[in-house]
Amino acid sequence: MTFALTLVSRPKDTALSEARARTEELGFKYMASLSQGEALVMRGLGEHDEVDAALDDLPVDWCMRDEAALRIRLLVCDMDGTIIGEESLDELADLAGYGDEVRAITSAAMAGEVDFEEALRSRVRLLKGKPISLLQQCFEDRIHLNPGVRVLTRTMRAKGAMTALVSGGFNFFASKVAQLASFSDYQANDLVHADGVLSGEVTSPVLGGDAKAEALHRYCAADDISATQVLAIGDGANDIPMIEAAGLGIAYRAKPILVKSANAQIRHTDLTSALFFQGIRRADFVRI
Repeated sequence: MTFALTLVSRPKDTALSEARARTEELGFKYMASLSQGEALVMRGLGEHDEVDAALDDLPVDWCMRDEAALRIRLLVCDMDGTIIGEESLDELADLAGYGDEVRAITSAAMAGEVDFEEALRSRVRLLKGKPISLLQQCFEDRIHLNPGVRVLTRTMRAKGAMTALVSGGFNFFASKVAQLASFSDYQANDLVHADGVLSGEVTSPVLGGDAKAEALHRYCAADDISATQVLAIGDGANDIPMIEAAGLGIAYRAKPILVKSANAQIRHTDLTSALFFQGIRRADFVRI
């Protein structure tokens, strides 16, 4: 099987030329430039582990795909730590006075050390009695899109792909982030509240790891999309089922447990690398 190997670096970083030289030593041949001094495509028969070893010490992100892979028709993304730079529940808890305690639980959950649903419910319980107005304050003061998000989603939509935000976080944030980041749909969990006060509970069933994969399959079934035509991006253990279900699963600045399940990872560049990984030229990106 012949592979297309995409190499991406920060613009004009000399590491790209070094990465090209090292992959040429593995037998890959230069095929095309996707962005001068930033992204290019090689072609060859190399092994994934060989490429990984050759490029591990370079600030270069890369993806090796079957040259005959079908075009992506569905983009499914995690929200916290992937599309936004923060963990929204951590920021919310910080405003409520429980930041350190909640961050510790979040870190363990994202590393796969504790059950996601149990960790979510235990964190939400700490919010009992807090005013729901904290959510809007948190969104306005603490939440920021990661670099490249809107170019990624708008380019994918321009190419006919559906874009969905599937989050283990909360619909309050997911609805606003989806609109801000140009996602066409979103799914997340709901915080229970009454009379303007949080109850410390989350509605059932909780949207966790398995539910993310189920959501991906529902989107596919609704539009007759093959799983091989899905691009999924996430950063934590609860994204593993979704990443494994997709034809192209990308780990974005992710926990090691997720990287093992992904086809590629983005460590050094921004989310537009997911476009380069599909062979899309920067000249064809949709500007914002």
